[in-house]
Order: sequence, then C-alpha cells, then structure tokens
Amino acid sequence: MLRKTLSIATFATLLLSGCATMQETKTHTTPTAKSSQVSKTLQAKKTQPKGLKRKVAIARFSNETRYGQSFFLDKENDRIGKQAMDILSNKLFETGKFIMLERADLNKIQKELKLGHKPKLDNSADYIILGSITEFGRKETSDVGIFSRVKKQEAYAKVHIRIVDVSTGEIIYSQEGKGTAYSEAGTVMGVGDKAGYNSQLNDKAIDAAISDLASNIIENMLDKPWRGYILGYEGNLLITSGGKSQNIKAGDQFILYKEGKKVKNPQTNMTITLPGKKLATLKIVSTMGNTPQNEVSLAEVVKGDIQHYIQNKDFSKLYIEEMK
Repeated sequence: MLRKTLSIATFATLLLSGCATMQETKTHTTPTAKSSQVSKTLQAKKTQPKGLKRKVAIARFSNETRYGQSFFLDKENDRIGKQAMDILSNKLFETGKFIMLERADLNKIQKELKLGHKPKLDNSADYIILGSITEFGRKETSDVGIFSRVKKQEAYAKVHIRIVDVSTGEIIYSQEGKGTAYSEAGTVMGVGDKAGYNSQLNDKAIDAAISDLASNIIENMLDKPWRGYILGYEGNLLITSGGKSQNIKAGDQFILYKEGKKVKNPQTNMTITLPGKKLATLKIVSTMGNTPQNEVSLAEVVKGDIQHYIQNKDFSKLYIEEMK
C-alpha cells in the first residue's frame, strides 16, 4: 500500500513538473542589436509645433537574400521588398515631419494621369532612401519534457539603408539594422496549442530591424536645414517654393542666400559647393495651392537688397533656408 501511495505521489510530481514547462502561444518582436534611442522628433511630437516638412521618397527596397524570396515578391515579380517599404514609409509618415512621395508604383500613377489627360508628376524629393534586406531566415526549436513539448519558431532579418541628399547626391547616412521575432506554443499530455507555420513572423522581424534604425533615419534627414527656392517675382513679392502642406504659413521668416562658388577637389575629383552668402531676410505674406506639386508662397523682403536679381529676373542661384 505504501509503495502504491509513493507511486501515485511520484506520478503527480512528474505531471506537475511537465505542466510547468508548457507555455501559451506567444509572439515576441525584439531588435537584436543594441537598443536604439527614441527619436527626439517622436519624443517632442506631442509638445512642440510641427516644423517644416521634408519631401522623402523610398526609391527601392529589395530582397538580396536567397532565402524567402517568395515573401518579398509582388505580383509583377520586381523583387521589391513591399513589406519593408510599407513599414518604413508608415514610420516616417507618422512623425508628421515628412511628405512621402511615391516612387515604387510611380509608373501606375503616371498611367492614370495619362488616361485623364493630365500632366506628368514633376515633384522631386529632398531625400531618397535606398534599402535592401541583406539577411533573412527562419528556424524552429523544440523543448521536450517528460509530458510536454514546447515549439519555438523564430525569424530574423537584417536590413541596410542609405539616405541620399538629392541636391548634392551625397550619402548622408548608411547603416544596418537587425531584428528578430519568435512565437512559442506548448502541449502537455497531448493537450494544448499546436504551432503551425506563423507567416506573421516575417513582417515582425523586418519591422524590428527597421525600428532599430528608425530614430537615426529621422534625425539625419532633419539635421540639415529645410531649403526652398525662388521661382519668380510679381507684384513686389517673391514667389517661393513650398506651401501649406510643408507647414509654411504667413508670418514665417526665411534667410535668402546666394549659392556658394563651386570648386573641384583634385584629390577626390568631386565638385564642392562652398557655403552660401546671406543676401536678405524674407517674410511670408501668403501661401497658394493645395498639393505639394502646385503649392507656392509669396514673400516680401524685410531686410537686405536683391534689386540686382529682380531686375535681371535671374533667381537660379538663390535659395532660402529656415531661420534657426
């Protein structure tokens, strides 16, 4: 009788031990690199007024890995990482600091404009983002106990992103980000969750990798002062690029510069533009237009003299920057 009691107690102990290893189905997303700082722009979004918006286009985001090609091919098999492009575009749009311009499906937009007998889009970006998925993979592991089994699925991704300043063609930022995502499911005595193939892990791993870089991407594109251009002169007012959608409003002031001299560096064989010369201070009187494509602003000169440029109707070497 004593042996039978001990056997029952031992069985109960082992059963409880087996139950302890069972885990509910879980999904985790974690950056594998060092945790990145939260963007100052995102921290200040609720307390500070929005500044001038930069125009940004994601030129491409391709999958350069052999593994998982089917996850990144669209119906036209153009090898564009649709998930990665959409994730990054959404993160930038949510900051309220950027006007996102379409590039991946630009041919479809142009086709629609042609059907409507409308002119082609003519709106260049301030920054172009080039990205690629350089590593992607999945693996499965199992933790088997006496009465239980826990199955873990893991996806990992590495992305590489470059930001190009359109006005100079210079790469202002380049870095890799890493991310992982995993899910767990467990059973005890054949009872519990059974983990099938979790396709959501692919998106979550890419999201984690891009999130690892998001703060640096945002801050690098905001470090350089916003720049606009003089388009003409009419009724004693200068016509400048940019308008309401870029958060320009009546009363805003800008510095008018003359473009610096271009010199060639024989060491690198590159042309360098020297710092511009300050000519005047402008004040926005009003804005016109309703889209980034047709918006302009009207400005008056409040300080400085630019009569030489007005008389010659040549504003090609002039530009404006926001006042700090």
